[in-house]
Amino acid sequence: MFDKLNGIAKILKIVSHPVRLEILEILEAEEPLTVSEIRERINSEIEQSMLSHHLIKMKDNGILTSYKQGKNSYYSLTDKTMMNIFDCIGICEVF
Repeated sequence: MFDKLNGIAKILKIVSHPVRLEILEILEAEEPLTVSEIRERINSEIEQSMLSHHLIKMKDNGILTSYKQGKNSYYSLTDKTMMNIFDCIGICEVF
């Protein structure tokens, strides 16, 4: 049980930024996507370098996977069931 809670806490810590949460929502709906495609869909104005920073941080922590095809890197969720955490939070009436 502790390992499971530790894993959830790690995920929440890494994605505790509005841009990262938005990236997860975008990739949950449609994947894989390139950095440019994610940037086109994101609601906030963000430089491509900063978006890449967020993507790499999530990839390095096992939340996203990526592969290269030509000059493009494609990103997708490592495990879509992870999004269940956010579904549970979303139905809470605290927010």
